[in-house]
Amino acid sequence: MKFAIATSDSYQCVLEAFLGAGWQLEKLFVSPDNWMYSNQQVIARALELGATVQHSPVKDRDLAELGGCDLLVVSCYQWKIPRWEKHIRHAINFHPSPLPEARGPYPFVRAILEMRTSWAATCHRINERYDSGDILAAEYFAMDQDENHESLRLKTQMATGRLAARVAMGLQPLWDAALPQKEGSYWSRWSDQDRIIDFSVPVETIMRKVRAFGDIECVATINNITIFIHRAKGWVEQHRVAPGAVVHANNFVMVVAAADGYIAITEWGLNAPGAVVSSSRR
Repeated sequence: MKFAIATSDSYQCVLEAFLGAGWQLEKLFVSPDNWMYSNQQVIARALELGATVQHSPVKDRDLAELGGCDLLVVSCYQWKIPRWEKHIRHAINFHPSPLPEARGPYPFVRAILEMRTSWAATCHRINERYDSGDILAAEYFAMDQDENHESLRLKTQMATGRLAARVAMGLQPLWDAALPQKEGSYWSRWSDQDRIIDFSVPVETIMRKVRAFGDIECVATINNITIFIHRAKGWVEQHRVAPGAVVHANNFVMVVAAADGYIAITEWGLNAPGAVVSSSRR
């Protein structure tokens, strides 16, 4: 059986699951690289297999040209898939949430902020609305109390790989038994305002936000300078210092007062993640 896939390096596990189940790759669709997602590995794998690679959005004519493909698989792809029904038999998406909860582009941050205790990857039919098609299957897993952005992403990728293996081996029965989604929720992408640290709140609240954003980085203004926080450690301790005041500094590490303790900011920078900076040196 032949298939096409729209994905990135982060979800190459989906591609490998279908290859492992005996599917033959015809074409790879990728969306642009950015500081969070890359495509180098998945492109190299597709070319190794003799498949073609397309960097522009999937159009109706691209689906028509897939010819004998039985399936289009989508996982971590930025562009909307057009109506596919007249060109291929099946089209599915692997979404990183327990649908119908948390439809939307990037649910990991809010999942941690809401202190969820479990999470899932879900496979659903693609229809005209994002993340709303009938559900084929889901793979659930537990979230830890101290879950962070990176660990949740990795757990979801691994769950997606396991789920993809199940779907690849039994697509037709799962497709035929797919269930319509109930009324759920849509989670918008986080905003820059959401990343701002307020030192007047408890340590636990601050550290939950630091864990939730992880490599995306939180933002804080300290001594009238805006910094981007990559790593921090907080602890509860009584004090009489105004929240936001720097109480200790050692080289590039600083300790800042919070409402009920301190936040040690151990990794930070002046540039936002993914920002273009000069590589020249004096």
